[in-house]
Amino acid sequence: MSIAIQLIAGFFCLVAGAEWLVRGASKLALSIGVSPLVIGLTIVAFGTSSPELAVNLQAAYLGSPDMAVGNVVGSNIFNVLFILGLSALLSPLVVSSQLMRLDVPLMIGVSVLMYGLSLNGAINRLEGGLLFALLVLYTVFLIWQSRRENHAARELEHPIQVKPEPWFKDVVWIAAGLVLLVMGSRWLVEGAVALAHALGISELVIGLTIVSIGTSLPELATSVVAALKGERDIAVGNVVGSNTFNVLSVLGLSSIVAPAGIDVSPAALNFDIPVMIAVAIACLPVFFTGFRINRWEGFLFMAYYAAYTSYLIMDSIQHDSLPIFSRIMMTFVMPLTAVTLLILLIRHILAKRKRKRS
Repeated sequence: MSIAIQLIAGFFCLVAGAEWLVRGASKLALSIGVSPLVIGLTIVAFGTSSPELAVNLQAAYLGSPDMAVGNVVGSNIFNVLFILGLSALLSPLVVSSQLMRLDVPLMIGVSVLMYGLSLNGAINRLEGGLLFALLVLYTVFLIWQSRRENHAARELEHPIQVKPEPWFKDVVWIAAGLVLLVMGSRWLVEGAVALAHALGISELVIGLTIVSIGTSLPELATSVVAALKGERDIAVGNVVGSNTFNVLSVLGLSSIVAPAGIDVSPAALNFDIPVMIAVAIACLPVFFTGFRINRWEGFLFMAYYAAYTSYLIMDSIQHDSLPIFSRIMMTFVMPLTAVTLLILLIRHILAKRKRKRS
């Protein structure tokens, strides 16, 4: 199969798979008494992260740690900056309060934990097992909490027992969607990696850009379709849940499978993982301001992803413009953005206090 056919076939599989996955997941949430947010954080997020898991397990087994680490870190950066950004540009997203209380802080926490475990230059099998155990506890807690809250709400609002809708068809839609998503992302990644190798790009940069973007295309397709269909909890929950899943499961299982754990390069430790943590933290002030991601915030996210990708490419080829580009980003763009987000957060806190007093 030629590269062009792989890319086209992969694209159509992703679009169809995302449509089926969102349709089945949103109906399944109602059938089993679990909120759409939890479905987005678990079934949809874990399912759309399966390409990352497949790529990382293969990379870890074949002894390509830079590819494995770059895939996880690059996917998490892409998920927040590009996917949330594009989804918000198409339709402003409403952020659930649960995300702010639990899921976003957890996403930040596991990102920091990954950095801490990587400080010695590797994530060994024991540490990988710890990451995966945390994922199991997180998933069980989410499902238990959602079912308890939904049961209490039904008791208050609808004391009469309602017969649940059949859920088998919803599971079939989800399974079929996941199959198409995995097939489509695999074809896209294979074609993209072939092009990257032809251009002589390093393994870490391939993992951070082409592979991470390719394996994140299911999340992109799913979140965009969910946003357009009005399933905004799934759109946002998918991204946050996928980022948590990538660190706890994809990286955790990869570290278990790898014969000597996963080595973390100094380049990833000194730059890319801190960028991933900064991107996760940047969600807090954006989400706090009215529990919405507005179009201008979506544009800001996408612009930062373009800047990050440009930096990686220029650094890999040692472009002459790299020092000037880095200086502009560090001395002007990033401080200005930080001040803007801080002002928005302060305005939100002051407005909230004012409403309480009145």
